[in-house]
Amino acid sequence: MAQAKRKKRFFDVEIPLLKKETQLQAYEIEELNRRFLSYDLTRLLRGKNILAQFRVEVKDSKAEAFPIGLKLLPSFLRRMIRKGTHQVDDSFIAETKNGKVIMKPFLITRRKVARKIRTNLRNKAKEELLAYAKEKTSEKILEDILKNSLQKELSLKLKKIYPLSLCEIRIFKIKQ
Repeated sequence: MAQAKRKKRFFDVEIPLLKKETQLQAYEIEELNRRFLSYDLTRLLRGKNILAQFRVEVKDSKAEAFPIGLKLLPSFLRRMIRKGTHQVDDSFIAETKNGKVIMKPFLITRRKVARKIRTNLRNKAKEELLAYAKEKTSEKILEDILKNSLQKELSLKLKKIYPLSLCEIRIFKIKQ
């Protein structure tokens, strides 16, 4: 006698950070535990290409997705870079109230500038972000990045050194 073939079903997964719900496919809801989920936030953020990564946790037959990082897609950055400008990149690990995070700020100047100005921009951005991260939790920082309040605040502080055409957090990851 032939064995009955199991079918995959869709299970609802709650994303509290975005106040949204999505569906993942599995045989049983327990299989979704510790699974990774990528969610495109381009529509929510009016054209800013951000890919959010979540880890699914199952509790009491209810699946919730918790954030583990954000990534600004390279296609968006290429669109923003113009001729006659300089870009400033950096990468560092910051200490937060509840752990460590990897932050990679990305700055674009309005015109070509001297190396010393770019170095000053990089150092000031790192200093400001480290101080900001020290007093917040990683979830709160992630929320501020999505609301664009962190980038706006950073841009205003860096404007005193040199005005920027773009100030973004290219990659933000929560270290486990």
